Amino acid sequence: MIQEMNGVEVKKQHENGHETIDYDMQDKIDYVFKVVVIGDSAVGKTQILSRFAKNEFFFDSKSTIGVEFQTKTVIINGKVIKAQIWDTAGQERYRAVTSAYYRGALGAMLVYDITKRQSFDHVVRWVEELRAHADSSIVIMLVGNKGDLVDQRVVPAEDAVEFAEEQGLFFSETSALSGENVESAFLKLLEEINRVVSKKALECGIGVGNGDNNVAILKGSKIDIILGPELEISEMKKLSSCSC
Repeated sequence: MIQEMNGVEVKKQHENGHETIDYDMQDKIDYVFKVVVIGDSAVGKTQILSRFAKNEFFFDSKSTIGVEFQTKTVIINGKVIKAQIWDTAGQERYRAVTSAYYRGALGAMLVYDITKRQSFDHVVRWVEELRAHADSSIVIMLVGNKGDLVDQRVVPAEDAVEFAEEQGLFFSETSALSGENVESAFLKLLEEINRVVSKKALECGIGVGNGDNNVAILKGSKIDIILGPELEISEMKKLSSCSC
């Protein structure tokens, strides 16, 4: 997988069917996708992002203050996609600040802790806030983190699946500690964003690419649920008519 921080060189490899190429990709970007990582404090948002972006995990990680972001560049369906991933603070006192960053986001990773029921109970509030501030076509991945703590689980996967089905979200359980499903969850999110963007661009007759703000006006998509890597990925439902 390509890791890009400030335009550094990347190396060629193949992983999960996503090809990466050995050159400086700064001038080769096709799409820039803004993704926000949201959820209660201490559910592992920063750790999930660090695992995906840099394959790192920090046992002494501290709570995020305000908003931070990292980038990672991947190739999906032949397109060079730069994911600009915003790590938001979960504490209530930062909500006014972090909600401002939802605008323009094409995807969201909504994280809860499978060992803390309250973090899951608050998910509905996060979805409401996200949909109030973000674009209506935003792709949302619900993530139950800390899957390695199976003996401490208090949130059954069935509860999350039911909620995801009701809300039209994707769903996966991850472990930032072991890295399990972290990459696949992010890649699925980016793949679905790419599908929505590409299809809406086709329907509207617009060019969506490097620096094109048209990606932020996509509206009216309907997203099916994916329950995990062991299940087949549902086909995207037909998108609503173009509102360009």
